[in-house]
Amino acid sequence: MTGTTSGTTSVSPTSHQVWTRSRGILLVLVILVVAGFVIAVIRSGGGHGRLDPRSTDPSGSRAVAELLKDRGVTTRVVTTLDEAVTATGPDSTLLVAGPDLLTSRQQAVLRAAMASSGGRTVLVAPGRSSVGALAPGASADTPAPVSAREPQCAFPAARRAGSADLGGWRYTTDSALGSNSCYLVDGLPTLLRIDDAGTGDTVLLGAPDVLYNERLDDQGNASLALQLLGSRPHLVWYLPSLSDGSADGEARGEGEAGIGRLIPSGWLWGTLQLAVAAVLAAVWRARRLGPLVSERLPVAVRASESSEGRARLYRRANARDHAASALRQAAQSRLAPLLGVTLADAHSPEALLPAVSAHLRDGDRDLRTLLFGPPPADDAALIRLADQLDALEREVRTS
Repeated sequence: MTGTTSGTTSVSPTSHQVWTRSRGILLVLVILVVAGFVIAVIRSGGGHGRLDPRSTDPSGSRAVAELLKDRGVTTRVVTTLDEAVTATGPDSTLLVAGPDLLTSRQQAVLRAAMASSGGRTVLVAPGRSSVGALAPGASADTPAPVSAREPQCAFPAARRAGSADLGGWRYTTDSALGSNSCYLVDGLPTLLRIDDAGTGDTVLLGAPDVLYNERLDDQGNASLALQLLGSRPHLVWYLPSLSDGSADGEARGEGEAGIGRLIPSGWLWGTLQLAVAAVLAAVWRARRLGPLVSERLPVAVRASESSEGRARLYRRANARDHAASALRQAAQSRLAPLLGVTLADAHSPEALLPAVSAHLRDGDRDLRTLLFGPPPADDAALIRLADQLDALEREVRTS
């Protein structure tokens, strides 16, 4: 037998080699973890997210909340539908920061609360999936770029604010009475105010830019934001959240939505494209190989140099078992034709050993150990094995 029966071989990497190979990867992982921790610590102080009245980020709305506070308007942030419905009333303004994130059941509950509250509701950038449910009679058209636009309407808040950064979703309504269409783009408003059945109203804001910290001091953005959100003494700022239990039923598949609504369609298409690319790459890498093609080497390499290079690799890896196996197999392949043994049986002890013994004058030596024995214990034993195999070949050739 030419191999060992233990769990590891002499070519298995040592702990030092494993550490040398993996320390670069470990260093990169440590750097990523530390960088993520530092970024999290830095961002945990003031940033809460987009359109969050507690956030000082460029896309946050802390500046609007502070200005409203100076005017005596209290701002309450809620993240569940129950809190938003409970807090609405004739003396409050309800701002919904992400109407499209609500499920159809949530939209129905919110619409019922809006109709009976008597207050104002500001829907920030409601799209086709929510505008019909939250503002019956209205629909969303294709979005338009956000830029400075004139009000072009009789709505007092818009006329006093003047030019503002509006755009985004454009809206249409079948209610000619009790509505104001402002900041038109190709004849369709990007700010639409609709009177509710009670004493309140609903404002559809096509884009959230007038509420951002970074754009509040541009044009008449601050004036428009304060007038839309400060008409009542209390402001309820509703930020829809995944932790809202009111969406659990539909998230389990009982309705239209679930967490899949929160994933932009572009990501779904991107994932599909990555899957197709992965399949094509697998097919390409798994292609059938053709027949071997011999090529001329760019330089001539002496056989002795190849043997020495291979021997150095064996020695560096302490692979005495592989070196001994290579020496024995080579000797067996060379002895077989001299003894009349076929190459198919050259590595079989039952076929080769009797033929070798018949050609030797001294039959007392242990040929089985020499040709098929265990690996040498050290380098000196490996050298002795090589010398003994060479001597055996010379003796067979001259016998």
